[in-house]
Amino acid sequence: MPDNFNFELVSPERMLLSELVIDVVIPASEGEMTVMAHHAPTMAAIKPGIIKVHSASGRKQDYVIFGGFADVLPTGCTVLAESAIPVEELEQDELTRRINAAKEELEDAEHHEHKSRLEKFILELTHLSGTIQKD
Repeated sequence: MPDNFNFELVSPERMLLSELVIDVVIPASEGEMTVMAHHAPTMAAIKPGIIKVHSASGRKQDYVIFGGFADVLPTGCTVLAESAIPVEELEQDELTRRINAAKEELEDAEHHEHKSRLEKFILELTHLSGTIQKD
C-alpha cells in the first residue's frame, strides 16, 4: 500500500482542501504530473485543467484550476491556485465567460509576448471546456 502525504489546495478565496492523500494528478504547464509520497522536491507552473485527488480515505475528488503553482516536497504538496473550484460546482457559462474575457483582452493586447500568452490561455480554457463537457 502506498504511503500517504499531506496535500493542500489553496486559492485566494479559500482553502479548498487540506488532507492526507495517496496521489494527486496536476496539470503542470509541461504536462500532467502525478505526485505521490516521497516525491523529489519540485516547483511547477500549472495551466488551466483538472486536479485529480485520490484521498487516503479512498474518495476521489476533481477540481478545476485556472493556473497557479505547485510546490512539491517529499512530505507533501501545496498548490497555490490563481482560481479553483470543485468540478461539480463549476457552471459551463463560467468557462465561456473566462474565454470571452481573454478574447477581449487579446484584441487590446499590444505586445507580442502578451498576445502569445493570451492565445495559449484561450486554447487551454477551450480544451478544458471540451474535457468537462465529455465527463
